[in-house]
Amino acid sequence: MDLQLAGKIIIVTGGARGIGESIVKVLAAEGAVPVIISRTEAYNQALVSTLNTAGYQAAQFTADLTHPEEAERAVEFVLIQFGRIDGLVNNAGENDGVGLEHGDYEGFMASLHKNLTHYYLMAHFALPALKESKGSIVNITSKTADTGQGGTSAYAAANGGRNALTREWAVELLKYGIRVNAVVVAECWTPLYERWIQTLSNPDEKLASIVANIPFENRMTTPEEIANTTVFLLSSRSSHTTGQLIYVDGGYVHLDRALANS
Repeated sequence: MDLQLAGKIIIVTGGARGIGESIVKVLAAEGAVPVIISRTEAYNQALVSTLNTAGYQAAQFTADLTHPEEAERAVEFVLIQFGRIDGLVNNAGENDGVGLEHGDYEGFMASLHKNLTHYYLMAHFALPALKESKGSIVNITSKTADTGQGGTSAYAAANGGRNALTREWAVELLKYGIRVNAVVVAECWTPLYERWIQTLSNPDEKLASIVANIPFENRMTTPEEIANTTVFLLSSRSSHTTGQLIYVDGGYVHLDRALANS
């Protein structure tokens, strides 16, 4: 299916690694021009170089999105470079384990800035351009907002906020023809996930127990599967879909766990 994304300028925050990297690669393969916004220039440049060598267009801007002025500069860069913005993928963030029992105010607020505030800032600064293009926004969120996880109050709260903003923006931006959706991630195998599992005392046993409870095919979701749904939601092929929270998780959140072991 032609997703009609050729030449479209799409911002992807946290686009140099993990899920963001896969989104960038799928966008490029569809003929779009992904613009990576991430804080590590070496990773950004490496991915852009790889895509350019393969014949795709891509660009990057290095920014720490916890600082509002850097979010604004990132959007300004895209507009100076390309003159338009056709889509925004809010993806940057990290499950940083700021809990209730062992957390504190400073850590909680820092985590919200790392995981939620820049979703608002990027959409706010990109909005005038998105109005002109009638573009789309996709927020990447986590199942922690639905299920909890334990020991990660700030990240769970941030994802609850991401989900709420998705629905709120879908309502507010109807009049501009801007669609807003979210892709909800559960157990997805990324470098960050791998690093987390290796911090446990029994990583192999823990991973096996997680996979055993994923109903569809008893396997982790791949970053490319998240990317494929995200890119579809950015495209005009999903032209009557807005305000939706789409779970790409092999049924992990909503299907009876008994199914996974049947």
